[in-house]
Amino acid sequence: MAKSRVLIIEDDAEVRELLSTLLSRAGYEVSVACDGVEGIHAFRTDPRDLIITDLVMPGKEGLETIVDLRNEFPDLKIIAISGGGLDGQNNYLNAARLCGATMTFRKPFKNQEIIDAVNDLLARKDQSES
Repeated sequence: MAKSRVLIIEDDAEVRELLSTLLSRAGYEVSVACDGVEGIHAFRTDPRDLIITDLVMPGKEGLETIVDLRNEFPDLKIIAISGGGLDGQNNYLNAARLCGATMTFRKPFKNQEIIDAVNDLLARKDQSES
C-alpha cells in the first residue's frame, strides 16, 4: 500500500521543518511549500491526500488558500494552524473552519496531536475508499 501524502504550506522555516520531520517519521510522504501561491501550484501539479496550512503568511495567506483549494477540490482534507496574535488567533481559526478547514490547531501545538489528527483524517479517507 502506498504511503499517504501530505503537503505542508508554512512560511516559517522552523515550523515547516518540524512538521516535515514529524510526519516523515510517522510514515508519510511529505512535500512543503512556503506560501499559498506555491502550495496551490504544488498541489495542482502533484495532488496530496491532506494539506496542513498556516493561516498568517505573506503573499497568499491561509484563508484565501483554503477557499481556493476547497472550491477546486471539495473533498480535500485540510488542517489549518495559526499562532497569529492572542486575540486574533481564535478568530483566524474560526474563520478557517468557516472557509473549509477540516481541523484547526493553535501554535504552539503538541506534536502528537498533529500526528493523531493526520492519522484520523487519513483513516477516514481510507475507510471511505474500501
